[in-house]
Amino acid sequence: MLVLFETPAGFALFKVLDEGKLSSVEDLWKDFASSDKARKVVELKAFNKFENTSDALSAATLLIDSKPSKGLRKFLQKHCDGETLAVADSKLGNAIKEKLQIDCLHNSAVMELMRGLRNQLTELMSGLAEHDLGPMSLGLSHSLSRYKLKFSPEKVDTMIIQAIGLLDDLDKELNTYAMRVREWYGWHFPELTKIVADNIHYAKAVKMMGNRVNAVNLDFSEQKKWKQS
Repeated sequence: MLVLFETPAGFALFKVLDEGKLSSVEDLWKDFASSDKARKVVELKAFNKFENTSDALSAATLLIDSKPSKGLRKFLQKHCDGETLAVADSKLGNAIKEKLQIDCLHNSAVMELMRGLRNQLTELMSGLAEHDLGPMSLGLSHSLSRYKLKFSPEKVDTMIIQAIGLLDDLDKELNTYAMRVREWYGWHFPELTKIVADNIHYAKAVKMMGNRVNAVNLDFSEQKKWKQS
């Protein structure tokens, strides 16, 4: 199985080395906790670099409509013969299947895999440094925003809807991390979950305490400051 991953610099294809890992979605994040672990799950097979910002913008605008660009189609035809392709967008997968007859996969395991790849991207791709990726992403975002405003003035509300959707996704992500903190620290100090209900206050209490034996020496009246901050 191959994984199609979009970056501000171009399209990457990763080979899944151990497809059995995808059967345990809840534990998949552990395999991307470090770059060494991630390299045992995936490896970079090919990379199709954008020639310039215009090329990146053209590909990105087509992806918004779940359409593969000409360059992406050629890239996939060259490297995906006989392979199943994991994609982040099910509609894009349908378009690739229709145009290129490449079987595509999109499910919760694939999305968790994408999240792991994003977390270790610069470690898995030699020559793509994190300090280079940030400006590329920012530049492409600005170009894409200008494109949307210029060519779709009647759909400005779509940007607001997308922003609200992003906030919802972030809220879900934060809740997931908060539950993981409670689960992990709960093995060490299970009573704290009942004592502190608010997730933010819980995380701050854990950071403040460290080991539970330190609780007796701490002044938790500082919670008033947490509420104000």
